Amino acid sequence: MATLNYLPPVKPSAIATGAIFSHAASLAILAPLFGDTYNRAQAANSKEEFFKSKEAAGAAAAWGSSIVGSIAQTYGISALMITAGTFSTRGAAYLGSLVFLASTAPSLISQVVTEKRPLDTVAVGALARIFETVGLSLWLNYWGVRSNPFD
Repeated sequence: MATLNYLPPVKPSAIATGAIFSHAASLAILAPLFGDTYNRAQAANSKEEFFKSKEAAGAAAAWGSSIVGSIAQTYGISALMITAGTFSTRGAAYLGSLVFLASTAPSLISQVVTEKRPLDTVAVGALARIFETVGLSLWLNYWGVRSNPFD
């Protein structure tokens, strides 16, 4: 029988506030999509017509998957912080930087070197990802992630 003993317990309020923090950072990336969808909703003749459209379905799917991703990312960084014994702000910044380097740096290099994307576009994406990783780990360090601090 499989057990979940290897997954460290994380304070539920840390997951909630971290998910809000991470979701806000990802919304900065999705804002153009929502802005365009909002303009289409205003142009639609009726609310029912808009809610039946493909744009509304796409925006709802992006929003929902962003929330689920934010919760998973928050738990993952919290679990890493607990497992690594990160108590300091410096340690949280290092941990967030390592997560950024492991998860985002390869795609950023690919976007610049292989895909030849404009640097301003890549820089905005990199800044949002830094906010999602380093910022989230700093926020979680401030908030506290341990469900029982005496463990």
